[in-house]
Amino acid sequence: MVFKGIKGILIYTAIVLFISVVYFIYAYTVYPPTPERETFLSEIGEGFGEIGLWALCFIYARTFLKIVMGKGAIAKRILPDYSPPASASYFHQLLGFLNRTHVYVGIATVAVILLHIALMGVPMDILFFPAVLGLVIWQGLFGMFLTWRYSPKELKKLSYLVHAQLFTGIMIGVFSYFGHLLIDN
Repeated sequence: MVFKGIKGILIYTAIVLFISVVYFIYAYTVYPPTPERETFLSEIGEGFGEIGLWALCFIYARTFLKIVMGKGAIAKRILPDYSPPASASYFHQLLGFLNRTHVYVGIATVAVILLHIALMGVPMDILFFPAVLGLVIWQGLFGMFLTWRYSPKELKKLSYLVHAQLFTGIMIGVFSYFGHLLIDN
């Protein structure tokens, strides 16, 4: 029953993964290896990258917890017949904390990831990197429109529909992983 609801996301993830593997093989064979730069700024950039990874895990832990608890619109779409267990008070408290901090952690995450990209000097000819950059800016921009009190109602509605998609997070994760594989080799 639960698998039926998650099947769409699993299929989407498999498609993104397949396309990424095909492009990874292409980029690995066509582009020259990226020389590793051991500079002061790149070392700082690596630290920002790790912080960005943990911040993304924090942000998407909220989404995962909402799905597990059957809360929010995404859970209703993925698991329409699911009802959360009654003994989820600890999870309710955790979800409340994640909801309160989501905006601040999101702003910090966008800033940290942009700093990571700028300090590392990643090659933009490999399509994984401009895609991740665009997706991070996309998420940050529409998240900003959600919280900005001067946003028109129509823009807030569109921003929620665009920002609250797990699909973007899947692409950020998969593209980042394969992009880092190309650089780390």
